Amino acid sequence: MDITSYVGPAFRLLRERAVVSQEDLAFRAGLDRTYVSGIERGRRNPSLNSMQRLAVELSVSLDQVFILARKLAEQDEDLPAQKRVRKPHAHS
Repeated sequence: MDITSYVGPAFRLLRERAVVSQEDLAFRAGLDRTYVSGIERGRRNPSLNSMQRLAVELSVSLDQVFILARKLAEQDEDLPAQKRVRKPHAHS
């Protein structure tokens, strides 16, 4: 199972649970807000360093982030294709 596209949504969910704005999280982690936004939307591929910085500021471990990402992926797989959060990419 590929959880890559679910890591960003996992960070977003953890941030929302912590009741922290993207701007505050980015500032505390020493990252740009637009970068954090891109991570959460799955548009950016964060480095391990960036993920660690975000996790520290959210008071979670990377293990917790990856476990949540896997759960999100599993939930998505159970949905019909048209209702999935992350649509599979068409291969050319």
